[in-house]
Amino acid sequence: MQKLEIFQSLWAMELRRPDGVERSYEEAFELVEAAGYHGMAFDAGVSDPQIVKRVRPLYERHNLGCLITAFPETVEDLRPALHLARELDARFVNVIGQVMPIAVDDMIPVIRAWIDMARAEGVTITFETHRNCITNDLYSTLQLIDAIPEMRLCADLSHYLIDREFWYPISPDDQALIHRILERSDSFQGRVASREQIQLQVDFPQHQKWFDLFAGWWEEGFSLWRARADDDAVLNFLCELGPPEYAMTDAQGFELSDRWQDALVIRKRVEAIWQRLETGMPG
Repeated sequence: MQKLEIFQSLWAMELRRPDGVERSYEEAFELVEAAGYHGMAFDAGVSDPQIVKRVRPLYERHNLGCLITAFPETVEDLRPALHLARELDARFVNVIGQVMPIAVDDMIPVIRAWIDMARAEGVTITFETHRNCITNDLYSTLQLIDAIPEMRLCADLSHYLIDREFWYPISPDDQALIHRILERSDSFQGRVASREQIQLQVDFPQHQKWFDLFAGWWEEGFSLWRARADDDAVLNFLCELGPPEYAMTDAQGFELSDRWQDALVIRKRVEAIWQRLETGMPG
């Protein structure tokens, strides 16, 4: 039977409050385990070896799966993240490639080199739809997946909504572009954006239309994945609500909502989508 695993992000567990209050790694892992998440995502590109040493035992202690996000600045920079993924038994490595040629023709050999490296190392990789990386732009990413059939994506659609400044309601043409991304997405990330803000508070009434839009995209993506995946395959969904400056703050620098609770709201909605798809109930 196909399965959904919902992860939390260690980066998203950071508070970054103006008064200096912060969670420890131990507290973050305890919270995530107690809340019933399946695992924790770890950003390999922003962590020094001492941080890796500290978090490594926490995965086993709290019985949490691992997902690695890598930010390679050269082709070869991906290799240490692949080795770390094997050490931590990560589900896969999510690549936010910092090698950013302007021309699509120059991007293709970079993507192919990373795919070949991951295959040789025996690690599954996906390429996140993300700003400020090789998949920065929706249009160029569509050209990349056309040119490289084996390129698989992690859909964080918040980046493309705000990058293209899609009007609401989304036009049929823009919906068709997102559909093409969803067809190639093997994992998904949970953040709700608008055409002007990368991360919205999901319980604010004025943001409900955007939350509904993303929920619809997630359901479409899940359906496409379920149709092509093996019967025993596992789909990963990552709640990744970033701390300030991703999160909007008031004049004193405090956040406008509780991101931990917002992530739980997103998780609950995603679980309901999955249950509906499993039972065949209408949306």
